[in-house]
Amino acid sequence: MAVGGRPGEPGPGRLGPLPGRRSGAAPGRLGALPGRWGSLPARLGSVPRRLGAVPARPAPPGPLPARPPATAPGRRPAPLPDASAGPGAPGTRSRPGAPLGTAVDQARLGAALARLAGTPVERLLARPELPAAQALAARGLPGRTVEGFLRPLLAALLCDPDLTTSSRCADLALHSFASGRLCLPEGGAEALPELLASTLPPGTVHTGVRVTSIATNAVTTAEHGVVRCRAVLLATDARAAAELLPGLRVPDFHQVTVVHHTTEEPPATGDALLLDADRGGPVAHTAVVSEVDPARAPAGRALVTSTVLGTPPPDVDTAVRAHLSRLYGVSTARWETLAVHHTPEAVPAMRPPHDLRRPVRLLTGLYVCGDHRDTSTVQGALRSGHRAAAAVLADLGAGRPMHTADPLPTARAA
Repeated sequence: MAVGGRPGEPGPGRLGPLPGRRSGAAPGRLGALPGRWGSLPARLGSVPRRLGAVPARPAPPGPLPARPPATAPGRRPAPLPDASAGPGAPGTRSRPGAPLGTAVDQARLGAALARLAGTPVERLLARPELPAAQALAARGLPGRTVEGFLRPLLAALLCDPDLTTSSRCADLALHSFASGRLCLPEGGAEALPELLASTLPPGTVHTGVRVTSIATNAVTTAEHGVVRCRAVLLATDARAAAELLPGLRVPDFHQVTVVHHTTEEPPATGDALLLDADRGGPVAHTAVVSEVDPARAPAGRALVTSTVLGTPPPDVDTAVRAHLSRLYGVSTARWETLAVHHTPEAVPAMRPPHDLRRPVRLLTGLYVCGDHRDTSTVQGALRSGHRAAAAVLADLGAGRPMHTADPLPTARAA
């Protein structure tokens, strides 16, 4: 039996690419979907509501470190070098003074990303481990490229504005970015788990059931008593997991605030994500997500989703509006605020030294997975789930159906 929490919104709180070369066909499986994505300078593709290959709707690689003082209203910031195209490829030029620097700077960045994409993960994990900010400064790239693009990009990917994250985790995030493409699940963050659940036999998935304790062969619920099973897999956030499994490590966390606005006249940035290259306000990254997935806004309206990393300002909506006006070069006075979601424990911190492969098998019959067992990215959460599933199959054998738990008992009378 799997015990899980409510899926997190992969909106600009977290971000991540699909694995696979940008120049080729869309890959067949999801890799890093930061389920939470964010504001990265790469355009987003949308994941159609199909299981199986789950192809991404391709979007042109090109993205936007935004520097308001150097960007006239209505003009798009310079595109990001496409790592798969190689240094000096078309589309890597920008005007002088842009966040990515000169054409030579962009060519060096493109070459560095291409090398990173081709580096085996084992070699990345063998590098010395430092705080990401310190490692970034030692990579030999121009300071304007680091500060104008790589730093805000990594802050968006890791939800870590100060880049205190382990440099190995940062390298893995950049490796995925350089090798793939960002995407959004079409229909919202819950579309993928809903599609996965729909492939299981009726009655397999129960929601709204509060679990009070777990063991290797049983789950105790508040509403339905004890449910017997062959094994238990706990798939929740770190704090919820520790409440059910006392003694499990609870890490520090990064705060994330997501702000949703709607407007009749969307900014002219299309389906691109904007990074704040100057850190001139609270917004780390922002996107007109309805340009990626039109189903997220009614006809005639646009949905703009923005992410604030760290402690938000006291009047977060006013500060965000002012910053968005500078980033997009348009007035935000008539934008309507739909929601402001603040999550104090959004993403587990990964300061060095960070264990990238925490055990998922606690006992035979008792397993745990989540971003707190791997890297705190969507890729990490998926990898830990894969490791946990492999452990369950190895311990119980794959010859029998895995959904053979007792049915939920009828709710007991008060």
